Amino acid sequence: EYVIGDMISPFKSVMGGSYKDCELRLQRAIHLRFSLPADLGAALRKEIKRADQIAAYYEATLLAGFSTAEATEYFGRPRGFSIERFDFTPRSVTWAQTAFLKRFTALEAKRPSFVAANSTT
Repeated sequence: EYVIGDMISPFKSVMGGSYKDCELRLQRAIHLRFSLPADLGAALRKEIKRADQIAAYYEATLLAGFSTAEATEYFGRPRGFSIERFDFTPRSVTWAQTAFLKRFTALEAKRPSFVAANSTT
């Protein structure tokens, strides 16, 4: 996230509102695909942003070689959060793909069936 976010931020500012509109439409489509509300509301968006910043801080310090000072400058220092319950061990691409697909399959099995409104089946 910290690499993609840093690389894409200048692009976002050049695109202005167009990028934000595209990002919002994509987010809504993803939410609807997974039976979530299209708009999560301000409070949940704020929590997601906080989680993203916490993850970026720990990815930077534990995986990417940032000093604590550098990570704090870019992401802020997480407060009221303990990393002891998380495993930050670097993993291979194959391991990550397998874990993701396993979790995705489990979640997908719990999702209500969707039949398109125009479906003939």
